Amino acid sequence: MEQKLFDTNVQWIKYKVLKEVIRRAYEGGLDEAYLEIPKIISPGPKSELNCCIYKERAIVQERIHMAMGGDKDNPNPVQVMEIACDECPAAGMLVTEACRGCMMHACKDVCPRDAITIVNHRCTIDKNKCIECGRCSQACPYSAIIAQHRPCMKSCKVKAISINSDDKAVIDNTKCISCGACVVSCPFGAITDRSHVLDIIDILKGSDGNSRYRVYAVIAPAIVSQCRFGRIGQVVTAIKQLGFHQVVEAALGADITLYNEAREFKEKAEHSAEPVMTTSCCPAFVSFVEKNFPEYRDAISSSVSPMVMAARLIKRSDPTAKVVFIGPCAAKKSEYTLPKTGGMIDSVMSFEELQAFVDARGIDTTKCEDTNLDNASYYGRIFAKSGGLSQGVAYVASQLGIDGVKPLAMNGIDQCRQHLSLLRAHKATANFFEGMACDGGCIGGPLSITRSPRNVVDVDQYGNSAKEKNIDGSVRLYQMTFPETQE
Repeated sequence: MEQKLFDTNVQWIKYKVLKEVIRRAYEGGLDEAYLEIPKIISPGPKSELNCCIYKERAIVQERIHMAMGGDKDNPNPVQVMEIACDECPAAGMLVTEACRGCMMHACKDVCPRDAITIVNHRCTIDKNKCIECGRCSQACPYSAIIAQHRPCMKSCKVKAISINSDDKAVIDNTKCISCGACVVSCPFGAITDRSHVLDIIDILKGSDGNSRYRVYAVIAPAIVSQCRFGRIGQVVTAIKQLGFHQVVEAALGADITLYNEAREFKEKAEHSAEPVMTTSCCPAFVSFVEKNFPEYRDAISSSVSPMVMAARLIKRSDPTAKVVFIGPCAAKKSEYTLPKTGGMIDSVMSFEELQAFVDARGIDTTKCEDTNLDNASYYGRIFAKSGGLSQGVAYVASQLGIDGVKPLAMNGIDQCRQHLSLLRAHKATANFFEGMACDGGCIGGPLSITRSPRNVVDVDQYGNSAKEKNIDGSVRLYQMTFPETQE
């Protein structure tokens, strides 16, 4: 295993901790994890990452805590490790030493709140007046004024992160949508997702080799963009070697979601001259609507997400089955516990955790045989990218003879806010809103191994490789499994 597999060193350290926890869960030594793993990850005698080896090891202990489930009394899967928080400066607009004390005073002239004065020929900012609009920074010919914000606060589009009296980051769960943007942005890895790998190991062990019950893995289509070491067929084989009975594409559930959402839009159109509907696939987006645009709560599709739909199919045919979802999403670790999912998902594993799991068990994906995976259609597979759902629903609507669907793909929370605000102001031209909290869609998920522009190409190729070019086969399976859903 090489560090280049991951985008950042933060992920690399997280991976090493997860891998060691998983290894010990199988081979023994988990009771000594808090004492022994820090010395493996940070052998010393000098610290490589922190002020001293003792703090570095204390932070590793907190990472072990998160790998073993984190704070289970906190319903939010995204949590702050206080000891790892670096108390980053949060000074707003800051005048640097690059200020030359020029005669132009462009910074002062553009300030809308008169927050800037010139003292001893240098720019000075009154923090009580400054609204951090950034105009002074843009006007300065020397780029001497910078916006200094904590990366976590800057990344949070719903303003759920604040700073407490100890200068530590705090997450407001009433605002947080568990999108995980802060997880990606924190340079110290102080904000992270709590893991369920020990629960998943218990599920696998409890199946007694799938003899007492069968354990299924439902994999998100974004997984194809993560196969840097091995083909998707080899990764599927590796997942089965972990002890899963079968691997099923979440894209199968996406096919059915397309069908259900198209029919649901038709029903809305029959009862309203101006139907409005949003997707329900992204749990972070759903939470965003519920918390920030509550008047459109009823516009959210009543269809369950593709993850849950795929699990429903499995559990209808195998009632004692256990289902683990594998994907790039932090919010899925919250969604699967919600009452509306009906307990269809038993646990959630991230792509980062999957890599640690496979390596901890000594499985080399590059040496695995290929396992064919043909559960879903082209349209279900391209759900992984922003715009894929909109493309799919437009196609399905045309096939079902549903008129008037005007889809719009909203890529990231900023776009979601922008277009829902236009809807609120009665200025929207679309009536079917696809919402993705992560930029780029699921391929930009915070718990991905890597986030790259190449990921879109991977997903498109994966979609084109599907034997089924439309959703008809998936819909027939759905109707046979759930005959009560037929019209």
